[in-house]
Amino acid sequence: MLKTALAGAAGLAGATALSTSVPAVARAVPPGGYEEIWVNSEMGPIKCQVQWAKRGGSASLYLLDGMRARPDANAWSFETNAFEQFALDNVTLVMPVGGESSWYSDWYNASNFNQQGVTYKWETFLTRHLPAALAGRGVDRSRTGIAGLSMGGTAALNLAAHHRDQFKFAASFSGYLWLNAPGMRSAIRIAMLDAGLYNVDAMYGPPWDESWARNDPYTQAEGLRGLPMYISAGSGIPGYANRVENMVDVVNTANGMGLEALSLATTRAFQARLDSLGIGAAYSFPNVGTHSWPYWSEELWRARPHILDALRAR
Repeated sequence: MLKTALAGAAGLAGATALSTSVPAVARAVPPGGYEEIWVNSEMGPIKCQVQWAKRGGSASLYLLDGMRARPDANAWSFETNAFEQFALDNVTLVMPVGGESSWYSDWYNASNFNQQGVTYKWETFLTRHLPAALAGRGVDRSRTGIAGLSMGGTAALNLAAHHRDQFKFAASFSGYLWLNAPGMRSAIRIAMLDAGLYNVDAMYGPPWDESWARNDPYTQAEGLRGLPMYISAGSGIPGYANRVENMVDVVNTANGMGLEALSLATTRAFQARLDSLGIGAAYSFPNVGTHSWPYWSEELWRARPHILDALRAR
């Protein structure tokens, strides 16, 4: 597959370290090809997987990972065919690596439950350090789209609402778009303990802290007015991608059904919120689909024309 070949080529070439300082004259975007870069941040160097725009265009799309983001690779790069989907398009794909249970936000403190070594500062990284580094390669920080699945979908809308100068498109695939809904904070606490033993209090503080509202797409909906968006969530009913052959499959499918049902409920609430404000978006609510990668890969393909149009990247 193309993504395997690209990754292999990157391994032969080695990774590139990029400074966050912007040169006086930015170089042109490399026409096509895959590269792994390291970008300095307050959390230390962050690895990013990059597929450069096919014809050297300056638009970019950030793809955010989910709750169990790995430290070695962004799951969009191996669980989906995202590279192939945009291989012939004039947009640079940027896949930041890491951020398990981070919600891609700036935390107050490092998590004490798991003795986290650094305090997450993902919003700062994605809106300051990364675009500054990419600008040195000719990527225009004002022509950026952002999309993510699950936790990453929530973050994509939050970041777009707060940084309209940077993001010109946002997409959420099975995101949780009403964090302050009844019971959601407890659900998030449990999920973060399960995914790396992270303490949610180190992230946003107590329930009355303003960070809970600031990082809730439902609450920040007004900040999305006029922004092209693609919002999707499945029904939670198993479909073509759900094969149940053993007890592990049964458990995983059941979990995926519950997670997707919760995503659907909060996404529908978010849709109602946007409708009440007169804010438009493109929606996709397939009749089948659980919380799993094949469905998100399909939704990315459906979102692709919206992305290319919003970023003027055809």
